Amino acid sequence: WLLTSGGANQAVSAALAVLVIACPCALGLATPTAMMVASGRGAQLGIFLKGHRALEATRAVDTVVFDKTGTLTTGRLTVSAVTAEQGWDGEEVLALAAAVEAGSEHAVALAISASAPHHAPVEDFRSIPGRGVSGVVGGRTVRVGKPAWIAASGLSPTLTAARRTAESRGETVVFVEVDGRPCGAVAVSDTVKDSAADAVATLHARGLRTVLLTGDNPASAAAVAGQVGIDEVIADVLPDGKVDVIEQLREQGRVVAMVGDGINDGPALACADLGMAIGRGTDVAISAADVVLVRDDLTTVPVALGLAAATMRTIRVNLVWAFGYNVAAIPIAAAGLLNPLIAGAAMAFSSFFVVSNSLRLRNFGSVMNR
Repeated sequence: WLLTSGGANQAVSAALAVLVIACPCALGLATPTAMMVASGRGAQLGIFLKGHRALEATRAVDTVVFDKTGTLTTGRLTVSAVTAEQGWDGEEVLALAAAVEAGSEHAVALAISASAPHHAPVEDFRSIPGRGVSGVVGGRTVRVGKPAWIAASGLSPTLTAARRTAESRGETVVFVEVDGRPCGAVAVSDTVKDSAADAVATLHARGLRTVLLTGDNPASAAAVAGQVGIDEVIADVLPDGKVDVIEQLREQGRVVAMVGDGINDGPALACADLGMAIGRGTDVAISAADVVLVRDDLTTVPVALGLAAATMRTIRVNLVWAFGYNVAAIPIAAAGLLNPLIAGAAMAFSSFFVVSNSLRLRNFGSVMNR
């Protein structure tokens, strides 16, 4: 302005107006304010967001993968039936199975060991992930595990029929083998969470695909999927195989959110685009996830996705406003058409808009109200 014959007052006024307008307050508040408000609202709803990755991944999520035991079901399993081979007693079979399973932390193992609390000590205990456990009880080698693992020794029609009956009811079956020969089968039942069907229905209403991914047998998995409304089932998957499945889904172009709670789910949660852990799950699952659902309520899954998406929308609006405000106002200030006092008021209003827009997230309600 001085070079173009403008007066000193005009030059100083224009310079001050430009400096005030260009103050990056709104730009600096755009993201952290929205994140802070979203984190607080998420805590009220039982959702813990672990940062930007959780927010960014939700923008394109189109597939939600659920674990079964402890995620879709309560995880509070109970022994529903014991089938013994000829020459064996059901109580003896259960006692041997409980003795070996007492060394495992798997939900099925806990149910079996709890059903026979007074059992013999076990020696040389071994756990084979995704298959079962083994040990020496009273000088006899006992193995308890999946049918496919025990079936190598051959199964009688009695055990085969017991397995089919239990699996048709959605129950999990493990076989018991003593000194290389199957001696019985133990069926364990679980209950589907009341919130599971509503959560799946809400996700479907949003156009998301759902998948049940489990190490359980296909018949039991299909029975649970039918109860909650999941159409796609991938069953009988070993812990390491869950990661392969997630990677295959991503290679197909899907953006995957994984919901789980157990130790076996940790690698899959870390591999997914968005990992969501049930708060009462294992430390491994919680540390690997991007979102922790504090409440054991699956309806918080679509709520968490909705909150993250709403937060991203808020951040984008804030940034567009902050950039647009500067782009539009700086040329006006440079042209000497903006009084510094008005520029100060405009700058304050810009920051006020960003903060107010972020505070709208405090009113984020349930999925049914969105």
